[in-house]
Amino acid sequence: MNQLQLFLPCAAGVEDYLAHEVHTLTGLMGEDLLTRRGGVMARASWRDAMRLNLHCRLAQRVLVQLSYTDYRNEQDLYRAASEVAWEIWFTPKQSIKVEVTAQHSPLTSLNFAALKIKDAVCDRFRDKAHGVRPDVNTQWPDVRIYAHLTTDSCSLYIDTSGEPLFKRGWREDKGDAPLKETLAAAMIAASGWADGEDDLQPLYDPCCGSGTIAIEAAQIACNIAPGSLRRFAFEKYVPFQPHVWAAIKQEAADAVVKPAPGQKALIYGSDVSHRMVDFAQRNAERAGVADVIEFRGGDALQRMPPIEGGGVMVLNPPYGERIEVGGVAARVPPRSAAARVAAPQGGEFPLGRPGGELPQQFEARFGAREAAQTEDGGEFFSQLATHWKKNFSGWTAWVLTPDLKLPGKMRLKESRRVPMWNGPLECRLFKFDMVAGKMAPKAGKGAP
Repeated sequence: MNQLQLFLPCAAGVEDYLAHEVHTLTGLMGEDLLTRRGGVMARASWRDAMRLNLHCRLAQRVLVQLSYTDYRNEQDLYRAASEVAWEIWFTPKQSIKVEVTAQHSPLTSLNFAALKIKDAVCDRFRDKAHGVRPDVNTQWPDVRIYAHLTTDSCSLYIDTSGEPLFKRGWREDKGDAPLKETLAAAMIAASGWADGEDDLQPLYDPCCGSGTIAIEAAQIACNIAPGSLRRFAFEKYVPFQPHVWAAIKQEAADAVVKPAPGQKALIYGSDVSHRMVDFAQRNAERAGVADVIEFRGGDALQRMPPIEGGGVMVLNPPYGERIEVGGVAARVPPRSAAARVAAPQGGEFPLGRPGGELPQQFEARFGAREAAQTEDGGEFFSQLATHWKKNFSGWTAWVLTPDLKLPGKMRLKESRRVPMWNGPLECRLFKFDMVAGKMAPKAGKGAP
């Protein structure tokens, strides 16, 4: 168990940040730590696998690679799975689930491929354990087995995490389309907010929703392990030693940094929906960081800087299905009667009624958050940029959006753009440096 081949999958665009995090947590480097598309490979120990589950903020899971073979058909998959010593990892008392992913696989049915791998695992236990086979549980399995197929190769993994690592255990209150904790941590990592040796700058999320970005930042500031509130699949495996795991958790608990009594908040969040602010406050309390974050209600188009002297803004503003009417933008009449906003299940809701009222079914579904007067949010973002230029001089803003034309709509020039994926959405994390001055002119007739 001291020479395991681990694979830590992550969102596309996050690989280099994850490799740096794994190096920081384990000391691995060189051939023992390799960046791959969609994740990081690490040659590490069983103890490292447990520590990575507890401390890693950017990975989706921690997988142990147990087999890598060539294949041509389903029978080759059965043979490969039959040769893995599954019995050294779990017993027939544990339930299993097999999942298959593929890139350019010649097989016609991934479901049938998963069935053959499951049969191989169960048949091996039947032969080794006198006829006893593990049960299959597709909803809440004790053991998750993953197979990844390419054109001619098959990799078999056992998952040590269980539920994906973005499920930290503190976010019980959430709104619609919440940002995953792993992506919030990736945004913070890309901003470099926690990289310096000096004191941390103030961090502010003016569209905080249920508080994900602010809470991730607060846990980083307090050195709280992201997995400290949850359980992991490896706790049910044969190699698991409770006393070793207890020592790892105690080491993490001892490393937590508590703010001094009366110390001013370092991290701030606000949202136009007071309901979401309540959610964020309760989530922060569960995460153990309520005393280092200051949440307030307020429209992003009106909120002034929470502290003097500048700082860093990190935000995932509403877009697509998340763009709703609220705050100042709700009181501005639509620019045309055709202005509409996307709704779930492919339907549409009117963007607003005379006087800025929300349609009842729209408000019930989404609540109230900042919104734009166009489908792409152009009016909202233009007003937001104007507000920032006027009142947030000295601040740096990091904005995650799928709209690659956002800098033009805000009439701001980005100083960095970092590719990231939010689930199936290809996004960019734009960096804007707020400098006092005039906005860039809008392009029009005769403009260059």
